[in-house]
Amino acid sequence: MEELVNLVVKKTGLPKETARTVVKIVLDFLKKNLPPAVGAAIDGFLNNKGQAAGAANLLGGLMSAAKKPAKKK
Repeated sequence: MEELVNLVVKKTGLPKETARTVVKIVLDFLKKNLPPAVGAAIDGFLNNKGQAAGAANLLGGLMSAAKKPAKKK
């Protein structure tokens, strides 16, 4: 997650703590509103600090979610 926080700081000029809060809000929103497989894949990607295994898990979760019908709100 730090890599993403640092990118937000660099691109926006926000203070690091503000950027961390923003990233957390966005990630929580995505995990709440996307299929559970995608949320788990996001967590796996962040826990692997963006390494190849995390990227593969994220891609797998996205592909799995794409095959399922969207839930209605």
